[in-house]
Amino acid sequence: MSKVVAITGAARGIGLATARALKAKGATVVIGDIDETAVKEAAESLGVTGLALDVTSRESFAAFLDRAEEAAGPLDVVVNNAGIMPIGPVTEESDADARRCIDINVHGVMLGTKLALDRMLPRGRGHVINIASLAGVMFTPGLALYNASKAAVVGFTEATRLEVLDRGVHVSAVLPTFTNTELTAGTRSPKGQKNCEPEHIAAAVVELVGRPRPQVAVPKKLGTQVRLGALLPERVRQATSRRLGLDKIFLDYDQEARKSYDERIRS
Repeated sequence: MSKVVAITGAARGIGLATARALKAKGATVVIGDIDETAVKEAAESLGVTGLALDVTSRESFAAFLDRAEEAAGPLDVVVNNAGIMPIGPVTEESDADARRCIDINVHGVMLGTKLALDRMLPRGRGHVINIASLAGVMFTPGLALYNASKAAVVGFTEATRLEVLDRGVHVSAVLPTFTNTELTAGTRSPKGQKNCEPEHIAAAVVELVGRPRPQVAVPKKLGTQVRLGALLPERVRQATSRRLGLDKIFLDYDQEARKSYDERIRS
């Protein structure tokens, strides 16, 4: 795979796993993260270029893409992965948490997409991959802010894809289910279901780079179940949610186990 790929939020979790998987396939990878120390350590471990990046800043994002192209050449793929997941009752979410979540999860993806398209459209080639979530199409108590942010990413990505259709540039969304990263710290899996690992999402991104499509759910079968579930009557959906424990997962969680993550995303 002779692609040049830039990935945001790649010092850990899904971003790091994606960088590792793409590099293993022969891609030239550049990673960015707001945690400058962590991204440098991750880059050294992978043997790739690691750069500081604040996805909420146009100046920082543009500089990241400039430096990525200086180091690796014209970008073929930009993966907008950076995101945070505050959880808990909606009435307890602070205004500061809400602004930060929307700024990173939504504005960061929009900014990254626009800046990537500015480079790709004149060349008539390229691929923007936005990491959304099944939370963008499946809504859960205690996850209102994150649900809203990822629903925005799903809608933005699809509308942008249609806008640049037939101009040589692909725009895609990846919708993972619950994944074992810091984002799910202190929570439990739905009954009868296993969380994905970051490597599962990374594999989906690798496949998408090789064969562009508008949208991919991970796992694929769960994406199908969610779409079919939306056709069911409200009372059936609610009963299913209770049976799986989805009505409690993000309201009744281990706050101590989640403390370090919450502190980091608010810093």
